[in-house]
Amino acid sequence: MSEKKLRVDTANPITWCPGCTNFEILKSVKLAINNSIKKGEKLTNFAMVTGIGCHGKIIDYMNISGICSLHGRPLPTALGMKIGNPNLKVLVFEGDGDVYAEGISHFIHAGKFNSDITLLVHDNQSFSLTTGQSTPTSQKGYKSKAEPLGKFESPLNPIKLALASNATFVARTNARNFEFTAEIIEKAIKHKGFSFVEIIQDCIVFNKDINNRDKKMYKLPNKKRTKLEAMKLAEIYDYNLGKAKIPLGIFYEEKRKTLEELWPQLHNLQKKKINWKQMKK
Repeated sequence: MSEKKLRVDTANPITWCPGCTNFEILKSVKLAINNSIKKGEKLTNFAMVTGIGCHGKIIDYMNISGICSLHGRPLPTALGMKIGNPNLKVLVFEGDGDVYAEGISHFIHAGKFNSDITLLVHDNQSFSLTTGQSTPTSQKGYKSKAEPLGKFESPLNPIKLALASNATFVARTNARNFEFTAEIIEKAIKHKGFSFVEIIQDCIVFNKDINNRDKKMYKLPNKKRTKLEAMKLAEIYDYNLGKAKIPLGIFYEEKRKTLEELWPQLHNLQKKKINWKQMKK
């Protein structure tokens, strides 16, 4: 499988800002999918859902079937796709404003349901598409046109929330390290259950204060951890400005029956490798 198969030929150019790290995320996703295909997955088994935001344009740049969903609603849309065809490898792309604001309840329940879905969150700590308003992960004190006095409350910690919500695969990567990001995404795709990958990215136009954190980042040892150990690691970085180190890699992974395995109707479709339309009446 070459990258050409995943590329969408279009007369319109990619409309991300020149230098945006979304280009690196796109490259990582394509590499992860290609590697998965080399190991036996089929391109036609992949599907995607996006939210509203700069991240959402990725649906126009990959040759994969999918849906551009409503703001904050990609996860329930993806769940509907899995119920319709439990054999699909569904990738969900959301921004930090999309998933942690409007979509926060869906994020929490996705961990509880444990459907075999991979969520990739582009986190630049701002609503960049709508000119830089703060999101739930924006650092305390962040000033924008909407909050000229600065954000008063502390940011949300999505890693801790994912762990508390019983997500079975929780990881964080750096968008600029596209090879490592591709490696983590490939593992998330392979994992059976709800996989959450936070991709830290810079925005070159808004919330520039949180950019250039590479020197603070370090890779976690590749080993299994208890949820308590993962929680302690998640507390190292609080999404505020400061000297705190930023752990990257897989915080936590566990095997637990997926929603598709627990529902006998869906598990039957999985075993037969068919969808509802292919069922004999």
